[in-house]
Order: sequence, then C-alpha cells, then structure tokens
Amino acid sequence: MGELIKCVKTTIAQASEEFVTVQTMGGRMHVRWDHGAQATPHGQIDYFAEFLATAGIFDNWVKTCPLHYTSPNASRVRDVLGTLMLGVLSGSKRYAHLAGIRGDQVAAHALGLSKIVSEDSVRRALSAMDLQAAQSWMQQALNDSVIEALDRNWILDLDTTIKSLYGHQEGAQIGYNPHKPGRPSHALHTYWVGNLRLVLDMQLRSGKEHSSGQEPRCI
Repeated sequence: MGELIKCVKTTIAQASEEFVTVQTMGGRMHVRWDHGAQATPHGQIDYFAEFLATAGIFDNWVKTCPLHYTSPNASRVRDVLGTLMLGVLSGSKRYAHLAGIRGDQVAAHALGLSKIVSEDSVRRALSAMDLQAAQSWMQQALNDSVIEALDRNWILDLDTTIKSLYGHQEGAQIGYNPHKPGRPSHALHTYWVGNLRLVLDMQLRSGKEHSSGQEPRCI
C-alpha cells in the first residue's frame, strides 16, 4: 500500500512539473508539453504573449492604431490587429491564408482577443487606414521596440533581398534579378544592428534600387 501511494505521488509530481504557468493578456494559462505529439505551429504563442503582456508592446500598438470604427457592429480593433499578427506568426503570405487560424481559440485567448476575424475584415481594415498615419504608427511602434537597446555603440548592417514579381505591382522595375533575369522585381532593404537579430527598419524599393549602398530614407 505504501509503495502504491508513493508511486501515485511520484506520478502527480511528474505531471505537475510538465505544466508551466504563463501570464498572458487573456489571463493565466497552463502550458503542458506532450513530448510524444507532433509539432504544432503555434506552440510558442503563449510564451510570446507573456512577453508582450509584460512589456506592454501589443497593448500600446493597439491603443495607438489610427484605425477607428463608428459602426456598433464592426469588429474590435484589437481583434483585427491580433488576427493579422497571428497570421504573420503562422507564416501567412496572403489574406486567404488567415483562414488557417480561424479555429485557434487558444492563440486568440492568449492575446486577449474576443475572436479571430475573417480575412475580409482584415483587408478592409488595412485599406481604410490613412497611408501616412499608418506609416507613422508602425514606424513609432518599431522605434519603441528597439530604442532601449541602442544606448551604446553599435554597427548598422544593410541587407538587400530581391523579390521577383509576376503582376503589375507598384514600383516593379527591371533591374538586377539573379533568380529571374529580365523579370521586374522589388528590392527589400533591411537594416540590422550588427551581430544581432534586431531589425531596425525594412524599406521597399523598386527593382532598380538594389544596391545596399542606397541611402536609407528614414530610420
């Protein structure tokens, strides 16, 4: 009998060690790792949500968003932005890919969302925002996320990525394109803190502005 009780206590202790408590924006959540299950694409969202809740980054991003609704039936701004961020974290490259996260209520709860909105709601929300206001909002949010790390000497690294285009996107021009010579492209200029995976800015240029020596317009 004593051995049975000891075995039960050991099993309970091992089970409790597998649970990790994290404080997210939707409240306290318990995370348990199943070492025998296959990988999940959103397994780390609870820990990332705890970081966002502690730093206040997500709440401030939502609060300063220039998107405002007047209809009482409209989606909450937090739900729209949260859906967009979850889509980016899950690797979505098109609005239609957001349908893949519609049923993930755990991730929605971790960010304090009431629901995950449709792809059409996200598309309409982004098109409704003023371009200049949206750029200023995102630039300020990016600056706030890195400014505390820039209080010492650092080196600026510039990286250029060529993105081949097949439609009629704005700014698409024929320039240096090692993947598809002769095809129009965009040049993505990314600015990093040297030796760190810390992005300061990313600017979209035409295909002819492919040199990393191009002056940054604003950082």
